[in-house]
Amino acid sequence: MFMQRAFQALFAAAALLVAAGASGHGGVSMEDDNCVMKIGTLRAHFTGYQPEKRATQEFCEDIPELGRAIIVIDYVSAALRQYEVEFRVLEDVNDLRSGGRYEDLGSEADIESATLVHVPFQVYPRGTLTFEHNFETPGWYIGMITAKDPETGTVLHSVFPFKVGVHSLWRYLPAFLIVFAIAALVYRLTGRKNNSTEVK
Repeated sequence: MFMQRAFQALFAAAALLVAAGASGHGGVSMEDDNCVMKIGTLRAHFTGYQPEKRATQEFCEDIPELGRAIIVIDYVSAALRQYEVEFRVLEDVNDLRSGGRYEDLGSEADIESATLVHVPFQVYPRGTLTFEHNFETPGWYIGMITAKDPETGTVLHSVFPFKVGVHSLWRYLPAFLIVFAIAALVYRLTGRKNNSTEVK
């Protein structure tokens, strides 16, 4: 009876920890800085959806599956509602990965040739920009926002690399280590229980 309850607890803990590991990296939280893009001193919030693959689950760092993705950019800074804003998704042709910066993207011609999605300059008075794209190839991509200050004409850029359809087993490592520790503890306790029974 003791062993049965112990292993039931172990499997329940494993299920919870693996589920947490699966959703932790792509989960969205307004407090999570990884979801917020800085455009100069202004900020916008990035959210991705894959309704056909992940129902209503939201992502802000990486998009887990290939296929159609809906991207929503919400302005955190109200001042952005007065700006003309352009948005692009680029292939990571220079293999910049997570370290990609605007300065690394090359000339305007280089940016244009790497562009997969282009939403032209427009003012969004409601503070929300939405578009969708069908991602067919796994790997790194680069999102780029360009904003024009209506008063000074200053152009601001924000670049945020993200992955699509790439699954990393490393993010599950902490969960599996905890499960392993629980398993070792259960084994030790059940061993002691069996030894005490044999002595009697």
